[in-house]
Amino acid sequence: MAYDEVLAERIKERLEPEGVVAKKMFSGLTFLLQGNALANLYDEGLMVRVGEDGTAEALARPGAAPLVIRGKEQKGWVLLAEETLDDDVLDDWLTWAMDVTAELPPK
Repeated sequence: MAYDEVLAERIKERLEPEGVVAKKMFSGLTFLLQGNALANLYDEGLMVRVGEDGTAEALARPGAAPLVIRGKEQKGWVLLAEETLDDDVLDDWLTWAMDVTAELPPK
């Protein structure tokens, strides 16, 4: 199953003006800021970087779930339910992911 192309375009519209590059990788579309992944859209939904310190706060929000890959929870990332991502909610999550990722050293 492929990722949601409509959601991909919505994300690109918001992030490309900020210098974010979209690249097909990890079985989906990954959004990179200075070489660091800030989000990935794949068949299970949209995962976003929230930072290890922000994980508990992120998981308390509607539509957010732990990101589990191969049975292991990925610290600092959450998986978002696409049906919760209206424009304002999507903007909020992407801003959070941008802020956290901008603190990382460029790759």
